[in-house]
Amino acid sequence: MIPEKLLPAFQGVFPAALSTMDNDGNPNVSFISQVFFVDTRHVAISNQFMSKTMRNSLANGRATVNVIMPENFKSFYLYLKHVESQSSGQVFDDMSMQLEAIASVTGMAEVFKLRSSEIFEVLEIVEIP
Repeated sequence: MIPEKLLPAFQGVFPAALSTMDNDGNPNVSFISQVFFVDTRHVAISNQFMSKTMRNSLANGRATVNVIMPENFKSFYLYLKHVESQSSGQVFDDMSMQLEAIASVTGMAEVFKLRSSEIFEVLEIVEIP
Protein backbone atom coordinates (compact mmCIF):
# COMPACT_ATOMS: atom_id res chain seq x y z
CA MET A 1 0.00 0.00 0.00
CA ILE A 2 1.36 3.41 -0.98
CA PRO A 3 1.40 5.67 2.10
CA GLU A 4 0.13 9.23 1.75
CA LYS A 5 3.50 10.60 2.94
CA LEU A 6 5.07 9.25 -0.29
CA LEU A 7 2.79 11.21 -2.66
CA PRO A 8 5.21 14.15 -3.16
CA ALA A 9 7.64 11.69 -4.81
CA PHE A 10 5.13 11.34 -7.67
CA GLN A 11 5.09 15.05 -8.61
CA GLY A 12 7.76 14.67 -11.29
CA VAL A 13 10.28 16.99 -9.63
CA PHE A 14 13.07 14.42 -10.15
CA PRO A 15 13.27 11.89 -12.98
CA ALA A 16 12.84 8.34 -11.72
CA ALA A 17 15.13 5.41 -12.54
CA LEU A 18 13.19 2.39 -13.81
CA SER A 19 15.06 -0.93 -13.76
CA THR A 20 14.01 -4.04 -15.67
CA MET A 21 15.63 -7.29 -16.71
CA ASP A 22 15.19 -9.40 -19.82
CA ASN A 23 14.59 -13.16 -19.68
CA ASP A 24 18.36 -13.81 -19.92
CA GLY A 25 19.02 -11.67 -16.83
CA ASN A 26 20.43 -8.63 -18.65
CA PRO A 27 19.53 -5.43 -16.79
CA ASN A 28 18.22 -2.22 -18.32
CA VAL A 29 17.81 1.14 -16.59
CA SER A 30 15.81 4.03 -18.04
CA PHE A 31 15.24 7.46 -16.59
CA ILE A 32 11.57 8.30 -16.86
CA SER A 33 9.72 11.58 -16.61
CA GLN A 34 6.81 10.42 -14.56
CA VAL A 35 5.72 7.92 -11.94
CA PHE A 36 2.03 8.68 -11.57
CA PHE A 37 -0.03 7.79 -8.49
CA VAL A 38 -3.12 5.84 -9.62
CA ASP A 39 -4.41 4.53 -6.29
CA THR A 40 -3.02 3.11 -3.04
CA ARG A 41 -1.88 -0.09 -4.81
CA HIS A 42 -0.93 1.12 -8.30
CA VAL A 43 1.31 3.56 -10.13
CA ALA A 44 1.57 4.34 -13.82
CA ILE A 45 4.83 4.83 -15.66
CA SER A 46 4.97 7.16 -18.65
CA ASN A 47 6.02 5.27 -21.76
CA GLN A 48 7.59 7.73 -24.17
CA PHE A 49 10.72 6.08 -25.56
CA MET A 50 11.06 2.83 -23.61
CA SER A 51 11.15 0.07 -26.24
CA LYS A 52 13.67 -2.18 -24.48
CA THR A 53 12.29 -1.41 -21.02
CA MET A 54 8.76 -2.25 -22.13
CA ARG A 55 9.86 -5.50 -23.79
CA ASN A 56 11.48 -6.49 -20.51
CA SER A 57 8.44 -5.49 -18.42
CA LEU A 58 6.09 -7.40 -20.67
CA ALA A 59 8.37 -10.46 -20.83
CA ASN A 60 8.68 -11.05 -17.10
CA GLY A 61 6.20 -8.59 -15.59
CA ARG A 62 8.64 -7.13 -13.05
CA ALA A 63 10.30 -3.76 -12.59
CA THR A 64 11.79 -1.58 -9.89
CA VAL A 65 11.54 2.19 -9.82
CA ASN A 66 13.46 4.61 -7.64
CA VAL A 67 11.53 7.73 -6.57
CA ILE A 68 12.84 10.70 -4.60
CA MET A 69 11.01 12.92 -2.14
CA PRO A 70 11.50 16.54 -3.29
CA GLU A 71 11.42 18.11 0.18
CA ASN A 72 14.08 15.95 1.86
CA PHE A 73 15.72 13.87 -0.93
CA LYS A 74 14.75 10.57 0.71
CA SER A 75 14.83 7.81 -1.85
CA PHE A 76 12.54 4.77 -2.17
CA TYR A 77 12.49 1.63 -4.30
CA LEU A 78 9.09 0.49 -5.48
CA TYR A 79 9.01 -3.15 -6.55
CA LEU A 80 6.43 -3.47 -9.31
CA LYS A 81 4.38 -5.98 -11.27
CA HIS A 82 3.10 -4.95 -14.71
CA VAL A 83 -0.71 -5.02 -14.94
CA GLU A 84 -1.65 -3.38 -18.26
CA SER A 85 -0.93 -0.74 -20.89
CA GLN A 86 -3.38 2.09 -21.46
CA SER A 87 -3.40 4.44 -24.44
CA SER A 88 -6.65 6.17 -23.55
CA GLY A 89 -8.80 6.88 -20.51
CA GLN A 90 -8.55 9.09 -17.44
CA VAL A 91 -5.10 7.96 -16.25
CA PHE A 92 -3.64 8.37 -19.76
CA ASP A 93 -5.24 11.83 -20.15
CA ASP A 94 -4.04 13.00 -16.71
CA MET A 95 -0.52 11.73 -17.37
CA SER A 96 -0.44 13.31 -20.81
CA MET A 97 -1.43 16.68 -19.36
CA GLN A 98 1.19 16.43 -16.59
CA LEU A 99 3.83 15.37 -19.12
CA GLU A 100 3.02 18.40 -21.27
CA ALA A 101 3.62 20.62 -18.24
CA ILE A 102 6.96 18.92 -17.52
CA ALA A 103 7.95 19.22 -21.18
CA SER A 104 7.12 22.92 -21.38
CA VAL A 105 9.22 23.69 -18.28
CA THR A 106 12.19 21.70 -19.59
CA GLY A 107 11.99 22.91 -23.20
CA MET A 108 11.13 19.42 -24.48
CA ALA A 109 7.59 20.06 -25.74
CA GLU A 110 8.29 18.57 -29.16
CA VAL A 111 10.05 15.51 -27.72
CA PHE A 112 7.84 14.42 -24.81
CA LYS A 113 4.83 12.58 -26.23
CA LEU A 114 3.05 9.93 -24.19
CA ARG A 115 2.73 6.63 -26.06
CA SER A 116 1.07 4.74 -23.21
CA SER A 117 0.52 4.66 -19.49
CA GLU A 118 1.99 1.48 -18.08
CA ILE A 119 0.04 0.42 -15.01
CA PHE A 120 1.97 -1.43 -12.31
CA GLU A 121 0.90 -2.94 -9.02
CA VAL A 122 3.17 -1.90 -6.16
CA LEU A 123 4.34 -5.08 -4.44
CA GLU A 124 6.74 -3.56 -1.92
CA ILE A 125 8.20 -0.19 -0.96
CA VAL A 126 11.67 0.04 0.59
CA GLU A 127 13.29 3.23 1.88
CA ILE A 128 16.90 3.50 0.80
CA PRO A 129 19.09 4.41 3.79
